[in-house]
Amino acid sequence: MKNFVVKTIANAGALAVAVWLLDKITLTGTSTGKKVGTLLVVALLFGLVNFLVKPVVKVLTFPLFILTLGLITLVVNALMLLLTSWLADKLNLSFHVEGFWTAVLGGLIISVVSWALNVVLPDGED
Repeated sequence: MKNFVVKTIANAGALAVAVWLLDKITLTGTSTGKKVGTLLVVALLFGLVNFLVKPVVKVLTFPLFILTLGLITLVVNALMLLLTSWLADKLNLSFHVEGFWTAVLGGLIISVVSWALNVVLPDGED
């Protein structure tokens, strides 16, 4: 359970960095508390999308992974971010990613920051 919380916090931090760096990834809210709450819910949603959908997409696109030497990962991450944005819109969350290329760059930022935060934060395995 502790590992799940740490990964969710890392995802939320990575999403916050992407929102901060890219103008076309937006998170709106009336207060800082509301923004943080929305960010945590979006991080949970992003984690769920990555847990449920991403493995299926990876299996279906396995030949492309081999053909592109793994560069298709950028596209898969972008699609997961766009799916998260779409689901957030359906759930009336104020998180939006505008455009495919923004999602590619956002996915790259989120991957790097999430990796770095997972290295720094404790993983709960003693």
